[in-house]
Amino acid sequence: MTTPDVWKKSSYSGGGEGNACVEVAPRRARIAIRDSKAPSHGTLTVPAPAFAAFVDALKRADAT
Repeated sequence: MTTPDVWKKSSYSGGGEGNACVEVAPRRARIAIRDSKAPSHGTLTVPAPAFAAFVDALKRADAT
């Protein structure tokens, strides 16, 4: 039996209904990513450490 993904959308999703963003869902050792406007079009998964490094880099870029 598989557990359904719990998708989270960024608080920076834009105006309107907030659907101009991506959503992420944690899995065991990977992070799943999908387009919030077209969630049935598939997902991209990346290793959790790589995703954490990506988010950290975005935070550093935003701070400058």
